[in-house]
Amino acid sequence: MQIPDDPGLDGKVAIIAGGGAKGDGIGNGRAASILLARAGTRVLVVDVDAAAAERTVEMIRAENGTAQAIGADLTEDAECRRVVQSALDHFGRLDFLDNNIGISSRGSVVDEPQEKWQRMMQLNVEAMFLASKHAIPAMKKTAGGGAIVNISSISALRPRGLTIYTTTKAAIIGLTRAMAVDHGKDGIRVNCVAPGPVYTPMVYARGAGMSAEARENRRKASVLGIEGSGWDIGHAVRFLLSDHARYITGHTLVVDGGVTLRAPERESTSE
Repeated sequence: MQIPDDPGLDGKVAIIAGGGAKGDGIGNGRAASILLARAGTRVLVVDVDAAAAERTVEMIRAENGTAQAIGADLTEDAECRRVVQSALDHFGRLDFLDNNIGISSRGSVVDEPQEKWQRMMQLNVEAMFLASKHAIPAMKKTAGGGAIVNISSISALRPRGLTIYTTTKAAIIGLTRAMAVDHGKDGIRVNCVAPGPVYTPMVYARGAGMSAEARENRRKASVLGIEGSGWDIGHAVRFLLSDHARYITGHTLVVDGGVTLRAPERESTSE
């Protein structure tokens, strides 16, 4: 069998959970949305901030892509059901899901309150469970299969003082592998991306932002000596959803410029 030149994205339909970003910044979900739309995929951009999702759609439409925006809280089962139905109502099918929402936290099990544990498990893990729960039957029914990408972090592989965050991101890897086994028979591939320290609005637009020194330290942590961006994660998602990854499932793709090849040295920011 020849490897297809066509990546199998044109005419397909994707839900990008967490597809908004601050202002015109390029976060992981916005990058994936734009890159898929450039390949001809019709995209439903989902974000708890509806205006941020709308801005992503504006960017896609400016390049003559096809997209719709929807504001939704994906920690709610009914909201996940509504999002999947919206994709079907707008586009008539569902092929892909990019689970790209989550928050960060810092501290040990002694430092962190129970409420933080519960909220982060809900946002970082349960939301992926719920979105997938409703997306998978729609993929089977309307497309005869599909692909899902869950976004984890290198913190799952290299703990360093972000204990709850690390735990949730490790759970995502386990969830990915289990889903891959459960739904391979349905023609649905499930993979994971573990980003390293990428420079996105979630990093530079929160609180006081990031100092030039901290940003430079992140760059130097890469064995390549370069800084990662949302585009790097978006390209990884696009690849894993495409037919070029047709024989890949249950895999965690580390996209970190080689940061995890070194011993942990930094304590200033989360991945």
